[in-house]
Amino acid sequence: MRSIDGGKHGTGRVLDLLRHTPLGQEVRARGWVRTRRDSKAGFSFLELNDGSCMANIQVLAPRALENYETEILRITAGSSIEVEGVIVESPGAGQDVELRANRLKVLGWADPERYPLQKKRHSLEFLRTVAHLRPRTNAFGAMARVRNSAADVIHRFFQERGFIQLHAPILTGNDCEGAGAQFQVTTLDFTQAQGGREMAYSEDFFGKPAYLTVSGQLEAEAYAMALGRVYTFGPAFRAENSNTPRHLAEFWMVEPEVAFFDLEDNADLAEEFLKSVVWDVLERSAEDLDLFCRFVDASLPKAWALLAEQSFERMTYTEALARISRAPRSFEVTLDWGADLQAEHERYLAEELCGRPVILTDYPKDLKPFYMRVNEDDKTVAAMDILLPRVGEIVGGSQREERYDILLARMNEAGLDENEYEWYLDLRRYGTAPHSGFGLGFDRLLQFVTGMANIRDVVPFPRTPRQLEF
Repeated sequence: MRSIDGGKHGTGRVLDLLRHTPLGQEVRARGWVRTRRDSKAGFSFLELNDGSCMANIQVLAPRALENYETEILRITAGSSIEVEGVIVESPGAGQDVELRANRLKVLGWADPERYPLQKKRHSLEFLRTVAHLRPRTNAFGAMARVRNSAADVIHRFFQERGFIQLHAPILTGNDCEGAGAQFQVTTLDFTQAQGGREMAYSEDFFGKPAYLTVSGQLEAEAYAMALGRVYTFGPAFRAENSNTPRHLAEFWMVEPEVAFFDLEDNADLAEEFLKSVVWDVLERSAEDLDLFCRFVDASLPKAWALLAEQSFERMTYTEALARISRAPRSFEVTLDWGADLQAEHERYLAEELCGRPVILTDYPKDLKPFYMRVNEDDKTVAAMDILLPRVGEIVGGSQREERYDILLARMNEAGLDENEYEWYLDLRRYGTAPHSGFGLGFDRLLQFVTGMANIRDVVPFPRTPRQLEF
């Protein structure tokens, strides 16, 4: 028996069985049954899927099989099976080949009275309650494969351009954004503290407050100032009590950092990155993305084209406010200079005014973190955000403040303890140089690519306020 993809059992993936296996070839396949229907002619049809592709392979199980009456007629959706048989031409519509079974073994039963996934469309809200089973549906199987392709092409983008991947720490003693929205990590027993005993940080594991990181940027700066080009790709955490369709408590960030880059270099890199990654994902995941076009948002191809084929509009924050003030429509929030743009303003700029992605630069310094380089006007910083139609902000970045005195003053203004950032200040004491970087929300990028309205549906197990199941 031929092994399709290796392994001691010669297990064949459905993807290979459908596309690369010649007629008459003996194969073995394993997977989960989507449906079973029985024919009066004395055989059953089972739709088998193993997650390797969108399509199922049809298994024809003849009555002559020794366990046909005792097991095959009892198989229901969700059961896992192993099939040995022959690839034959299929007379059915919509499929070129099928697997004619010579032997079929049930590996795991699924009780039809309890198995929650049936042959019907389930709401996304319901599927979030069974996040451990939803990858067996077409939509979430496709989402997992698209997410995998996107992660792979991101790594390829940076590796092909001489970047070195940095595994930034998840545990940190610093607050990168200075906003305080961090999850604290401790080994202390809170039951003792509640019993009246005062707990000291000196008794904790690290002997000081520890948190889950909100960004790997600061650590990436240290390595960029030694290796030139680095990037991080990992989880980040933010303890914001936000229940919007755009926010998660645990999310994934892509953060490149480059020495000797100014803000314009940084914007160029971010635009090239988005265009390249989206284009490659479209090519590699066409079959899976077709599902999202058909069942989620038929306008997706137009959105993809706007990003991949057009240059991004560029304007400063001040120019953006002026153009918003002249808009032939009203907004719920009126903006004065120095106020942060709301989602309605971001989407207006990208969707209505420009009709393509927008790079906004030079924000008021009071809106941005301490590490962004102060411009000559002493009012704005060399910051940039990229706004996408349908999604809003997807990239935030800046040229970093490389001047020691100005950085220290900004830290003092933000109320940060400089002793906790001595190592960061050292990067400005010893061989300081211009450098820039940005952060991309990986999950928001997937929202844009797939058209999913809620960010909870592009991650395997969403973490949001009051939500820590699975």
